[in-house]
Amino acid sequence: MADLTTEELSALDAHWRAANYLSVGQIYLMGNPLLREPLRAEHIKPRLLGHWGTSPGLNLVYTHLNRVIRGRGLDALCVWGPGHGGPAVLANAWLEGSYSETYPDVSRDAEGMARLFRQFSFPGGVPSHVAPETPGSIHEGGELGYSLSHAYGAALDNPDLLVACVIGDGEAETGPLAASWHSNKFLDPVHDGAVLPILHLNGYKIANPTVLARLPEPELDRLLHGYGHHPLHVTGDDPEQVHRALAAALDTALDHIDAIHRTARTEGITDRPSWPVIVLRTPKGWTGPAEVDGVPVEGTWRSHQVPLAGVRDNPEHLRQLEQWLRSYRPDELFDEHGGPRPQVLACVPQGTRRLGATPHANGGLLLRELPMPPLERFAVPVDKPGATLHEPTRILGDLLEEVMENTSDRRDFRLVGPDETASNRLQAVYAATGKAWQAATVTTDEHLDRHGRVMEILSEHTCQGWLEGYLLTGRHGLFSCYEAFVHIVDSMVNQHIKWLKVSRTLPWRRPVASLNYLLTSHVWRQDHNGFSHQDPGFVDHVLNKSPEVVRVYLPPDANTLLSVADHVLRSRDYVNVIVAGKQPCFDWLGLEEARAHCARGAGIWEWAGTEQGTREPDAVLACAGDVPTQEVLAAAQLIRRHLPELSLRVVNVVDMTRLLPREEHPHGMPDHEFDALFTRDRPVVFAYHGYPWLIHRLAYRRAGHANLHVRGYKESGTTTTPFDMVVRNDLDRYRLVMDVIDRVPGLAVGAARVRQTMADARTRHHAWIREHGTDLPEVADWSWDGA
Repeated sequence: MADLTTEELSALDAHWRAANYLSVGQIYLMGNPLLREPLRAEHIKPRLLGHWGTSPGLNLVYTHLNRVIRGRGLDALCVWGPGHGGPAVLANAWLEGSYSETYPDVSRDAEGMARLFRQFSFPGGVPSHVAPETPGSIHEGGELGYSLSHAYGAALDNPDLLVACVIGDGEAETGPLAASWHSNKFLDPVHDGAVLPILHLNGYKIANPTVLARLPEPELDRLLHGYGHHPLHVTGDDPEQVHRALAAALDTALDHIDAIHRTARTEGITDRPSWPVIVLRTPKGWTGPAEVDGVPVEGTWRSHQVPLAGVRDNPEHLRQLEQWLRSYRPDELFDEHGGPRPQVLACVPQGTRRLGATPHANGGLLLRELPMPPLERFAVPVDKPGATLHEPTRILGDLLEEVMENTSDRRDFRLVGPDETASNRLQAVYAATGKAWQAATVTTDEHLDRHGRVMEILSEHTCQGWLEGYLLTGRHGLFSCYEAFVHIVDSMVNQHIKWLKVSRTLPWRRPVASLNYLLTSHVWRQDHNGFSHQDPGFVDHVLNKSPEVVRVYLPPDANTLLSVADHVLRSRDYVNVIVAGKQPCFDWLGLEEARAHCARGAGIWEWAGTEQGTREPDAVLACAGDVPTQEVLAAAQLIRRHLPELSLRVVNVVDMTRLLPREEHPHGMPDHEFDALFTRDRPVVFAYHGYPWLIHRLAYRRAGHANLHVRGYKESGTTTTPFDMVVRNDLDRYRLVMDVIDRVPGLAVGAARVRQTMADARTRHHAWIREHGTDLPEVADWSWDGA
């Protein structure tokens, strides 16, 4: 037990009671906040929303973190994992004053308390969970599983920061959280801060017991020791005993962390440490009603949300609520003006050491410009289109190496991904930094580095969580992933997009670096891995989200990838998705042409088409993506040879959101611009990287939509040759030529012979690959000659 003085114990308990009172008030009250008169039905909200069960535990943790932060002069951040624990975190932010500083109309007095209560889960108010509106928060409480990975992301390259992470026992059952325990194998005690997990076991989820809470303590200890942690247990329901035990556990944990940092930073000891974890067992709904309507509530799942549901209509429930609120003795806690009394604030830290005021939870305050090198140093020379080939992501890797080098002292850039950095051709970064690794090594290992800033773990959830926590605390990064498997984080990116959307409406939230995805090993070059690795749908998923936040880019070659990467790595408050291949790809544009084309987002490649003068084209061949671009240019070349009289326009799209109307997306094209590019009445054959209906959805309101015919991936995949993948999905050059012939009025009869030649080529392809196992020589050896 901690050797707390009577005054310290009394102050801690007063703060905890005050936070509990404010938490209950937010769930129930819209009037009479200090109970200066008997509680009546009209003081109660018409709709009772919120989550009480986890709140007393969160209030306890917040109270005790205040003590050690103030006593030890710590810089600290807390990630609040139990989803809907909003009442507790809001209550504590109001008590410490950071809430009123952020929202001056919610003042720290009776009037402000009334606003705090009324706004909670109320129309026009604030959510019931920890959210962007909550000062001190970097973690959206609306979905469970990400708290621990967010906490580790915040600690990376923050050597003086303590990140406490409260993990609910329901959340602990999720897959993302389970994988996150392994983050301690990547935490560098020299350059990184510390994460202190606090596993809060109150026993229940919404309606069921939780797994970890029902494990015998020795079994849970073995699990946590196996994860690389030293557990410290705090258990009980007697407030004084729990206060003393939790204070002792925190002091022990922080002394342990200090020793780890000291031995690593001053003594050079590199053995992987066993980090402390606190296991806090308290009753669910602690200090709330013990029974309601004759059934147990406190310590059961019934306390999860609103323990007393019929307060407006049931006089007994109203009596119990008033008794419950008065049990905290509010007159001892709040003065005649409604502000917290000095004893309540005795352990609260000052200034930016308050959890609700830490700049680490408002990362834009700490963000520095990323030192991007000049692209000219990495660009590939392009004397004429299609004369040379490069692997675009390998060229990008050279750029990222220099970014890593430029940030080697300041340590504010990380590359994360699930075991795929080298596979995705980004291994040049290893010249500047290795792969973070604190576990055992053997002589055959390569590029492992205790201080490395490339992070690989075969858990996309953990990669995503690390990077989100890193970005939200004021740093930069890139997530590289196989295209098909980035879907694993669909729900996580949902939450991050929602976070950014709301943050952009809050003047006090400063912009943070964008969350940038590089998706490679994509659908069209997963011919060797087969159907399981072929899925381009992440783009569809992201483009369903808030248009002010999301951006999607499909650069067709190395220089356009450099230009796009330079743009997204400098950007703020977006989720940027780049899809680019790692296989050799033709170089179409020089650097300055690439920059201009990427700035436009979509444009005509005059050198590829056959337009003459001011005559409108007979047809438009459009493309988005590296493989579709190559197939469109091959089709254009076939049309030049076989149908030289046809006026053909070739359009390439880099920024997918350009296809949307201007009213729907900031990058969208006005109708007149779209019509000028694609025409209003000429056939458009669009070769697209992903699912074809996305293009129809983006362009359905355009005047020429009826003339739009899209080819793309249609779930026809297997282990086969690269060209067979496009043939299977009718995206190949021969099919595109046939599509043009079929859709240009009057061309079908005159070009019947050409169409038959194209169909015959597809037939020859099928026979050839089954005999030789490789693509037709005319395909494998194809190059652009403009004729």
